Amino acid sequence: MSINWYPGHMHKAQKEIKKRLPEVDMFIEVLDARIPYSSENPMLASIRGDKPCIKILNKTDLADDDKTKDWQLYLEQNKNTKTLALNLNQPNKSEQIFSLCQKLVPNKGSKISPITCLITGIPNVGKSTLINTLAGRTIAKTGNEPAVTQTQQRIDLGNNIILFDTPGLLWPKVENEDSGYRLAVTGAIKDTAIDYDDIAYYAAEFLLKEHPDALIERFSLDEKPRDETALLEAIGRKRGALVNGGRINLNKTAAIFIHEFRTGALGHITLETPTKVEAEIAKTEKLIADKLALKAARKNKWKGQ
Repeated sequence: MSINWYPGHMHKAQKEIKKRLPEVDMFIEVLDARIPYSSENPMLASIRGDKPCIKILNKTDLADDDKTKDWQLYLEQNKNTKTLALNLNQPNKSEQIFSLCQKLVPNKGSKISPITCLITGIPNVGKSTLINTLAGRTIAKTGNEPAVTQTQQRIDLGNNIILFDTPGLLWPKVENEDSGYRLAVTGAIKDTAIDYDDIAYYAAEFLLKEHPDALIERFSLDEKPRDETALLEAIGRKRGALVNGGRINLNKTAAIFIHEFRTGALGHITLETPTKVEAEIAKTEKLIADKLALKAARKNKWKGQ
């Protein structure tokens, strides 16, 4: 699965972030706790340099608690990085964010010299809802689909903290195929840009391997289905997603299945771990290196003709 989804406003936002960088003291990056690596924008690390960063692992009410803690430890190995796990039902966490900002930028935070933060995150990660919580009022437009915020905003949060909001940033190309699928499964990519059947098969394969009991319980199955096709067919029958002749409506079944995952109906599930991701990174880097080597060999062959 290759995802190339890069609307024009995102390209513009990247340029605006670089332009505003000199006046920004620190970054706040909102991640999806179910996919902390896949929802982390690789461009941001190079843009922010050594500026401090708080990585917010949002939607922890949908993720596995133990795996969230593992990710916090892993992410905090990076210099000048702190993490905070929260969900949208914990407005009291805003005070912890303010406190972390002041700890990371101790030489600022007065009326004369407020701390300036730039907040960013991939589409549909809950960034706008978090901004409204921090501000204590509705400022950022929220929605259940990606790409709601399209312009940069300057927000005075009080507490001597100024926040610059940006559109949800998805990078130009997702090289890691598994990350592409996870972004699609969790709803970071517009449904019009994906194939429900395809991502449902990916999610089914993962859940059959890692969380079979959750599937059996949620869909009242007698036993663990033998494979992804059998699982989706069983779900289709249970939920009445049928067409003429009693055949399964695969597209409707896939949509039901993905919706159940996204809403947490299948339980608290994290799709990736640090160990798993490091193996995927190594695999992806090898694939890229092999492609470059093949391209170079073809170029040299062409020159030699």
